[in-house]
Amino acid sequence: MVYSKVEDWRAEPDHAISDAALDAIFREARTLRKWRDKPVTPALLMAIYDLTRWGPTESNICPARFHFIVSPEAKARLQPLLDEGNIAQTMAAPATAIVAYDLDFAATLPVLAPRSAEKMQARLAGDPAKVELMATRSAGLQGGYFMVAARALGLDCGPMSGFDRAGVDREFFAGTQIKSYFLCNLGYGDREGLRPRQARLGFDDACKIL
Repeated sequence: MVYSKVEDWRAEPDHAISDAALDAIFREARTLRKWRDKPVTPALLMAIYDLTRWGPTESNICPARFHFIVSPEAKARLQPLLDEGNIAQTMAAPATAIVAYDLDFAATLPVLAPRSAEKMQARLAGDPAKVELMATRSAGLQGGYFMVAARALGLDCGPMSGFDRAGVDREFFAGTQIKSYFLCNLGYGDREGLRPRQARLGFDDACKIL
């Protein structure tokens, strides 16, 4: 099937989810920096992860780890590690996810990939660069799934990279092989004063059908 216009695909009878859902997840979703005073419950955080975990990763290694900063005590630990411009929005957010990756993901392979676990563990044991590449590549995918899941469940997201990664690793992941990747504020956003959305590349600028 070749469509004459990008919008024509919406007429397909096997359209998997509604346009309203696609708007919430993609077209109308924005990076939020202001938050309404409405909590994000532990049950909702668990529901986000329950959806996230089904997304595919390389050899099913599932290296992403998610630590949710919710309590005043945890926020106080995170605050000095944030760039100045990210402090106010993060302290106001009902929850902040530290999206991280575990360099010791091979330890879980007997559960996640039992048929290839032993061979993969032996191969990775002497190749830390390969471990890092696999962990960051698949955790990046899982971080994307995480934001899609959060939006699908009615939350807004505020992903950001402006923080002291080494400091976060020392404060929250000491004694482990877990490394922080990015932060994502979660909550019910306040869109007042939101700037106009910036442009995105069109299909012809970013894609080729070969």
